[in-house]
Amino acid sequence: MSAIESVAEQAPFNVEVIYALPHLQKRVQIKVSAGTTCIDVVKQSGISAYFPELDLEKVKLGIFSRLIKHDDIIQPGQRIEIYRPLIADPKDVRRRRAEKAKNEGRANKITGGRA
Repeated sequence: MSAIESVAEQAPFNVEVIYALPHLQKRVQIKVSAGTTCIDVVKQSGISAYFPELDLEKVKLGIFSRLIKHDDIIQPGQRIEIYRPLIADPKDVRRRRAEKAKNEGRANKITGGRA
């Protein structure tokens, strides 16, 4: 590695932090140094000032829709996504939807397809 490449790797770079609610979203761009952890980027972004309910110790993070660890090192060009907790278990939702469709199918058979 040349001296020029080494200096380029150490230069600060821009990254984004994004968090979205159904009615509101916020994107914050900040400049960070090489070697900064993802959770440190989130803390430095100040996004918790917009969303005080965020528990930065427990929040799930991702990059390009892939879960990451808080202590992963951010790379140039990456965007940290803060994930909301699930309000319903996806398996339960699918199960209820399948049961509803099954029951509606039975109702149509009983009435001969007439509603």
